[in-house]
Amino acid sequence: MTPTKNHIGRKISRIRELRDMKQEALAQALGTNQQAISLMENSETIDEEKLVEVAKALGVSPEAIKNFSEDAVINYFNNIYDNDFSHSNGAFGHHCTFNPLDKLIEAYEENKKLYERLLEAEKRSKN
Repeated sequence: MTPTKNHIGRKISRIRELRDMKQEALAQALGTNQQAISLMENSETIDEEKLVEVAKALGVSPEAIKNFSEDAVINYFNNIYDNDFSHSNGAFGHHCTFNPLDKLIEAYEENKKLYERLLEAEKRSKN
């Protein structure tokens, strides 16, 4: 059995994931439980009234769910990257106010200090 392109449940699942929302959060927004969301996301179809509720909870239109496709998302982000990057000095039209490498080094130093404190605390607890 091959999956159909218009599997509404799968589209809902992908949109939810792209919005960084867990099934539990969507369930809470809809006044239901995680198991009901799981069942819905595994369903090929959904009634229109429920689709409107889900769309509202996800912050999209019902049509956005119906017309959702992975290819469209990829093309959208590729176009944003191509257009913004080619018309700016990089960073998607925004100018970075810090050096990302400096932030990485800062994080490394903080982690190193934390590790050293943990080692010291472990040594003290053994004595």
